[in-house]
Amino acid sequence: MPINQPSNQIKLTNVSLVRMRKGKKRFELACYQNKVQDWRSGVETDLDEVLQIPSVFLNVSKGQVAPNDDLKASFGTTDQDKIILEILKKGELQVGEKERQAKLQQQHATVIDLVTSRCVNPTTKRPYPTTIIEKALSELGFNIVATKSAKAQALDAIKQLIAKQIIPIARARMRVRLTADAKEAKKYREAIVSLIEQIETEDWSQEWACVGFIEPGKYRELGEKLQQESKGRANIEVLDMAVIQEGEEAI
Repeated sequence: MPINQPSNQIKLTNVSLVRMRKGKKRFELACYQNKVQDWRSGVETDLDEVLQIPSVFLNVSKGQVAPNDDLKASFGTTDQDKIILEILKKGELQVGEKERQAKLQQQHATVIDLVTSRCVNPTTKRPYPTTIIEKALSELGFNIVATKSAKAQALDAIKQLIAKQIIPIARARMRVRLTADAKEAKKYREAIVSLIEQIETEDWSQEWACVGFIEPGKYRELGEKLQQESKGRANIEVLDMAVIQEGEEAI
């Protein structure tokens, strides 16, 4: 004899939950992994791509759909669309262990890459392998977390590595010279120098000539900004490279 399952029981697997307590009840939404943050940031606008089931649950793991009486008592309405939007906006995202570990591993790799790209051995002026940076941070007791931006953590890690000198390490810098028509350069100078870490010299006598230091990763952005502002009538020249990749000669 077939067993009749209750009509409000829906079984779901491999979901991300968004939970919200309203009144005396806790409500849940069953969402696709990684889609809730995309929706909250505006990257995803289609709710069908976010919700596995367009229903409000009392317990997703048990497939227990919230009765209309509970919705009315807690939200003052039984309009599922309005309630779902409120839970998506204000609810707490529950991240699964595998998803959490994957995000942490990705964050870890990003932070290590950022530190590696911005630092050198001050004696050789060459970047360290990522394995050396990773080991130095481990000895430092520096913990990378998934809830803080990778850039902020990388900058903090660099400060601590330089302060403690577990390995000989210094910030990498590229020395560049910018040249342009002096009259035209006055119109966009501020937008350009905001990308320069330190100005060494600046001359306005015959043309605008600015020599300064930047992070190697800023070179492309600075060059593109300079060409955009000057309409292609300015130049950028690398005078010295603090970071020399294996097999390359210093410029």
